[in-house]
Amino acid sequence: MALRACGFIIFRRVATCLPPSDSIEYLLLQTSYGEHHWTPPKGHVDPGEDDLTTALRETKEEAGLGPEHLQVIDSFLQKLEYEVRGRPKEVLYWLAELRDPGTSVTLSDEHQDYRWARLDEACTLAQYKDLQETLRAAQRHLEAQKDKQ
Repeated sequence: MALRACGFIIFRRVATCLPPSDSIEYLLLQTSYGEHHWTPPKGHVDPGEDDLTTALRETKEEAGLGPEHLQVIDSFLQKLEYEVRGRPKEVLYWLAELRDPGTSVTLSDEHQDYRWARLDEACTLAQYKDLQETLRAAQRHLEAQKDKQ
C-alpha cells in the first residue's frame, strides 16, 4: 500500500502594480533533517483522517498557518506519485492563498528555514521535477483564473 501525504501549495500576492506572474510568491519550508530539501507544508495522513483535514493539520503544525489564514482554491488539486526507499508514495496538494500577505510563518522542529519565492526561485529551491511541475501548474491555474476575471 502506498504511503500517503497531503499538503498545500501556499501563495501570497505581494504587489498589485507588478504583472500577475511577478506578484505571486510561494511558501517553501526547508527540512531540518536529511538533505535539507525545500518543500511546501505536507505530512502523512493519520488513521481515520480525510485528506483535506490532513493538509490543514500539517500546515498548522509545520508553518503555524491555520484555516483562518488560508483561502483554499477548490478548483486545484495535484497528485504526485513517486517512490521513497522502494515504497510507493502519493502526495496530494491543494492550492491556498494566504489571506493576509503579512502573516508570520512559525516553523516546527521539522524545518529550519522558510522562504517566500516567485515561481523561478521556488522551482530552483524545489529541485524535484514533479514538485517543480506542480508549482508551474499552480501558476498556470492562477493566471487562468485572473484571465477569467
